[in-house]
Amino acid sequence: MSKVMKTLPADVLRFVVALAHDRRGLAAVEFAFIVPLMLVMFFGTVEFSSGVAVDRKVTLMARAASDLTSQATQVVDADLQNFFSASVGIMTPYDPTPTKVTLSEIYVDKSNIAKIAWSKAGVMTAGSTQASVTGSSRSTGDIVTSIVPAALLVADTYLILGEVSYKYVPTVGYVMAKSGIPLGDVAYTRPRQSRCVYYAATTATLPTSCPY
Repeated sequence: MSKVMKTLPADVLRFVVALAHDRRGLAAVEFAFIVPLMLVMFFGTVEFSSGVAVDRKVTLMARAASDLTSQATQVVDADLQNFFSASVGIMTPYDPTPTKVTLSEIYVDKSNIAKIAWSKAGVMTAGSTQASVTGSSRSTGDIVTSIVPAALLVADTYLILGEVSYKYVPTVGYVMAKSGIPLGDVAYTRPRQSRCVYYAATTATLPTSCPY
């Protein structure tokens, strides 16, 4: 190498030496290497933090829906719509549209078999501030013993079950899946004012006794 440098013209040699000592582009090169990593860390932190916040709100929604229902002695669709809307309001400032809330009353019979007494669901539509009451995926008479904690399987009692499902879609999708992550939670409460909570679509058809 030294022999090659000795054979180079003086001007070229000075240029090569100056280039070897030039550090003016060092910061730019380091910046180019570090920026992608920093962006991934930044957006990943934002997405993960938002996901944790939404998951916490899902839990609060399930508890709120179940708690509001358990405080009533009877409910109709108009009441359930208010309960659904109030619980979904907890999702603010996140988009409430992917939210589905299901309220069910469960009866535990004398053999400790849990079955659905009634069940309704609430969903949000884009641009609406009120939830819509819809049919539930659970039907009256469905056996749900497997989803009820053993400590709550008390013979001849009722439970209010609140279920919430939500699909969290990250804004950027740098770290978390762009297609979204399904979140969900459940909450159980017991009727507070009566043995059970009567349900009917309207007040005109409300029952006068518990279904079981």
